[in-house]
Amino acid sequence: MHFKDLKIIYPILKALEREKYTSPTPIQEQAIIPILEGRDLLGCAQTGTGKTAAFAVPIIQLLSEKPLNADGRQIKSLILTPTRELAIQIFDSFRTYGQFTGLRYGVIFGGVSQKPQEQVLKNGIDVLVATPGRLIDLIKQKLVDLSFVEIFVLDEADHMLDLGFINDVKIIISKLLGKKQTLLFSATMPVEITQMADSVLVDPVKISVTPNTPVVSVIKQNVYLVDKKNKPNLLLHVLNTLPVTSALVFTRTKHGADRVVKELYEANFKAIAIHGNKSQNARQAALESFRNKESQILVATDIAARGIDIDELSHVINYEIPNIPETYIHRIGRTGRAGLGGVAISFCDIDEKPFLASIEKLLGKHIHVVINNPYPMQVFTLTEKTAKSNQRPTRSAVNAPKRTKETYEAKAQKRQANRKRQSINKNNQTVRVKTPSFRKV
Repeated sequence: MHFKDLKIIYPILKALEREKYTSPTPIQEQAIIPILEGRDLLGCAQTGTGKTAAFAVPIIQLLSEKPLNADGRQIKSLILTPTRELAIQIFDSFRTYGQFTGLRYGVIFGGVSQKPQEQVLKNGIDVLVATPGRLIDLIKQKLVDLSFVEIFVLDEADHMLDLGFINDVKIIISKLLGKKQTLLFSATMPVEITQMADSVLVDPVKISVTPNTPVVSVIKQNVYLVDKKNKPNLLLHVLNTLPVTSALVFTRTKHGADRVVKELYEANFKAIAIHGNKSQNARQAALESFRNKESQILVATDIAARGIDIDELSHVINYEIPNIPETYIHRIGRTGRAGLGGVAISFCDIDEKPFLASIEKLLGKHIHVVINNPYPMQVFTLTEKTAKSNQRPTRSAVNAPKRTKETYEAKAQKRQANRKRQSINKNNQTVRVKTPSFRKV
């Protein structure tokens, strides 16, 4: 199939051809025509499937068919996304695919000065890409008007849930007035997302691109069984012996990412970290350094990596295996974008073996274990912390929510009692008042 077969208008086809895009991916084949027909849509798709173009192309076409008011443009389409990096990527995609249409695009996100974003809104735009926090700030300041929005996209809905943005999303949806076309995309469909979809979508077209598509099948997957203490040495071994031209290394924590970069730097590898503690400018600089091949290795956390768009990534290395199976799919999909091949390598210590088992269950197959491993696993007993956590009741246990609620209430009562005692001591002019201690960060 060719994009021409999807009834795409010439200005967009011209832009796609300039980017050397000729054939749509499966999700684009399924999504573009229903969106052009004005249908609501529920899409279950992971990173790397061509999802952004699946909604950007038809939105650009729908808005291009309407008369443009150069003097007083109102936001006609809102794309809500969880992270700054993803917002920038989507914004760039709209500009690329719509470069010959005359539409105007804007992007707003936190972590940077608000003033330039205010000016973009003041000048008038047709499409706004935004993260929830900054958008709500601007709504409260009456600097953005969403009452003219006709097409609303909620992207990475499950990640919105993970980051605690769902309430913000509901507030933003409440600001969208009148009838609108709504498109919701999510890599997974937990109960909360299903409930939200039921509340905002009207007779939606449902499409799904599952992990068993070529996005995963074209990726060569290997796992090394290794003790935690030997992971730094194993990483150096992999980088020195395999044909790694560019690698995205995943860690679970920000401190872990910084630690890996330090170890690589000491071994004379050009590596750079990207995570939530970095400023927006620092994160952009890190991405540019990696894209320009000034740095061979990018070390990232899962949250910071959402929205990273990198072509020709040879390797993804799971320095630490994720505890959520779908996250593994997101990670390795970075090296198999749109059907391209790549290599995914995972380091698994004894405490991570249950995570590996969950991932293999999701994939429906075993991941190849590398036998020629200079640092084979020697520890076969779970750490005390992991053993205890495995004995705890699951979140689905009947009494779990009650215990959690009681704990929070007890803490709240304790804080209130402490404040009351301090107030009494102050009124009685008591000299000795215990001040809170602060830990250095």
